[in-house]
Amino acid sequence: MLVDILSWVCLMLGSLLGIIGGIGLHRFPDFYTRLHAAGTTDTLCAALFLLGLGLQIGVALASLKLLLIFLFIYLTSPTASHSLANAAMIGGLKPVLGK
Repeated sequence: MLVDILSWVCLMLGSLLGIIGGIGLHRFPDFYTRLHAAGTTDTLCAALFLLGLGLQIGVALASLKLLLIFLFIYLTSPTASHSLANAAMIGGLKPVLGK
């Protein structure tokens, strides 16, 4: 019973964080702040989803697969965000500094 509750809490928190990231993508003024909203929320959102799913599955081979998926996301998501920001900066895209 406790494992099911913890699993659903992780899944709901992951959903909430994904919604907050989506709102940040919609509300922020320029590319860099939008990239920051997406880059910071997607890793934790995926971690919470995968943890919730891992708790649902229990100790099994599928849990190891979920852990490997998390490690892949944990390593590639920040790298992709950095590469996008670097390409935008080299391409001449200026950030919005104030109004």
